Amino acid sequence: MAKSEILEVEDDIALPPPPSVTVAVAISGSRQSKWVLRWALEKFITEGRILFKLLHVRPKVTTIPSPLGTLPLSQVREDVVAEYKKEVERKTTELLLPYKQMCSKRKVQVDVKVIVADDVARAVSEEVAKFTISKLVIGASSRRFFTRKHKDCNISSRISEYTPSFCTVYVVSKGNLTAVRSSTLEANICTKSESSDTSDSDNSSSYGSSMLTGSTTNQSIGNDMEDNMSSYSSDADMQNDGSIFSSYESFRAGYGSRASTSEAPTDFRSLGGQFDINFELERLRIELRHAKGMYAMAQQEKIEACLKLNYLSKRQMEEAVKVKEITYREEEARESARQEKEKLEAVKKEVEYIKECAEREALQRMQVEIKANQDTKEKEKFEKDLTSPVQPYEIFTWEEIISATSSFSDDLKIGMGAYGAVYKCCLKYTTAAVKVLHSKESQWTKQFQQELEILSKIHHPHLLLLLGACPDQGCLVYEYMENGSLDERLFRKDNTPVIPWFERYRIAWEVASTLIFLHNSKPKPIIHCDLKPANILLDHNFVSKIGDVGLSMLLPSDHSSVATMYRDTGLVGTVCYIDPEYQRTGLISPKSDVYAFGMVILQLLTAKPAIALTHIVEKAIEDGHLMDILDLEAGEWPIEETRELAMLGLSCAELRRIDRPDLKTQVLPVLEKLKEIADKARDTAPTVRSSPPPHFVCPILQDVMDDPCVAADGYTYECKAIETWLKENDNSPMTNLPLPNKNLLPNYTLLSAIMEWKSIR
Repeated sequence: MAKSEILEVEDDIALPPPPSVTVAVAISGSRQSKWVLRWALEKFITEGRILFKLLHVRPKVTTIPSPLGTLPLSQVREDVVAEYKKEVERKTTELLLPYKQMCSKRKVQVDVKVIVADDVARAVSEEVAKFTISKLVIGASSRRFFTRKHKDCNISSRISEYTPSFCTVYVVSKGNLTAVRSSTLEANICTKSESSDTSDSDNSSSYGSSMLTGSTTNQSIGNDMEDNMSSYSSDADMQNDGSIFSSYESFRAGYGSRASTSEAPTDFRSLGGQFDINFELERLRIELRHAKGMYAMAQQEKIEACLKLNYLSKRQMEEAVKVKEITYREEEARESARQEKEKLEAVKKEVEYIKECAEREALQRMQVEIKANQDTKEKEKFEKDLTSPVQPYEIFTWEEIISATSSFSDDLKIGMGAYGAVYKCCLKYTTAAVKVLHSKESQWTKQFQQELEILSKIHHPHLLLLLGACPDQGCLVYEYMENGSLDERLFRKDNTPVIPWFERYRIAWEVASTLIFLHNSKPKPIIHCDLKPANILLDHNFVSKIGDVGLSMLLPSDHSSVATMYRDTGLVGTVCYIDPEYQRTGLISPKSDVYAFGMVILQLLTAKPAIALTHIVEKAIEDGHLMDILDLEAGEWPIEETRELAMLGLSCAELRRIDRPDLKTQVLPVLEKLKEIADKARDTAPTVRSSPPPHFVCPILQDVMDDPCVAADGYTYECKAIETWLKENDNSPMTNLPLPNKNLLPNYTLLSAIMEWKSIR
């Protein structure tokens, strides 16, 4: 039976349906995966019953991300690990959902397989081997997919390398097939097909087929070309191209040798004269036809090579244009990257600067908070000290008083008070003044207790500062005033420097502000009752402070604006300074101090005794001779301001209490205006600034203190300086003796004096 007949019989036989074929598609979840799946659906959906198996490899969960970085599973709780794995599985399901929908739209059977592994290539190849999958579709971005070296291989090439040989691997890029790795089964089928076609071909074409590539397509091309070439004239063709002759001669030599060994049955000499010349000519014609066919094939290959060369040249030009465009874009990208880098550097510098500023502000804030905490603690301690039943003043022993005054030496006596002598001394390295009672009579003891109670509870910059006391012996320790009393300075008892007129203006203002402070003290107003120049003390800068408050009276807290209190123990005070209405009625009020203050103002202006002084000043003002009675040694008095101050003093010294002005609302505003004039005059006056008092200077820094505090050795230091010293030393910087403790007590009294001294300077 002929071959064609066998084929017709086979067509008539009903074949069974082809078995189901499994096509595996590797899905990574990227955009390329959709192109790969779309190509596989279009390629294999028409081949019959196909099962599409989607393979997705997910790495093993070994770490869990956190705000502190990735953490291994061993460092995380089991419930957190379980929740994280569920989240990963949910995201994987969402990732594969679009691909399942693509298969559902094409109405094909699909099976999704999620593989948990770290090596994607080996996982896919093992899945192919496990289910004997014959077709695998993967994605690739490179044209030279199967020709890469191992070190440059991507995941796709590694999948192809590890996939079993019985599986055909299709490589798809952007929806197009870029490479195919055939299986061993397909390769064997192709080989058998080629061998069968070769055996059925004509013997006359065996020469042409043996000189081609061996494919059936090339054989048919050679046979067609051989038939076409037979129509040409052999002599003309042989004359037109010498290459044919060379091919012919080479072919003839080969054929002659082959014929001499296998095909030639006998030698020419053995046949003798019976050699058939026609047979030889026919053989040569056949060889010529073969040579012509080879030539035609060479010409065809030449044409194809030229076409390919032109195509490649065109592609080269296009690629050159693309390379140029890519180079230009790279330059733009590089320039853009450089600009972005510069911006990033600028942003980094700005961030560093902001960070430094923030750190500096944080440090300053921390320092402020520390300082505020310290101030709060000191304030609380100070308030606790004020409200504590403990004595608010320092207690000195009688032995300390005797030692400091050299047993009350006359050389250290600096004055006599109404009920005792005053001595200059040095207690705990501080210069002070000690007032000692003459006797312990009940009258003087009462005044002593009253002065101790008042000065220990109230503090004012222009009220004499009480440093301590020895209650058992009736001793009061005050701060030392270098320039003595105002009485001594006005009447020049010790040939001391004259007080300038502008300083006298200021002293008047200071005394008035102190009286207002006493009259408005809480819970009970205080009336001094013995205000006079002898009780107004001056420091080295002529800053005034009122002392001797032992005769002061405490009014009831519910007094009215005309508060009075009858005193049945007799009048107190000094003649010429006592309120006339108080002398007549025995009723005392804050206006009693106003009368004494008026007398002090007149004495500041005239430096004359208080007897009949109001009459002298009134007459001088009426006659227009006020300048004649002023203390001319005080300098050149301003006429109008001095006249205003004299009138103010006279109004304060009125005989009737109702005619005297109010200190706070009427007297103090005038004095403040005069004080401003005095301050301007003092600033322009050619006076020599005095050095600060020794107790204002820190022993460590040798400079005026800003925050004085007392250490355990009794000395006062600048707070920061002594704190730095105590960090490295346990002994006193003054005595070099060990300190019993390192506690520091703020010296608010000295701080107030320093602030006052600085304000005057």
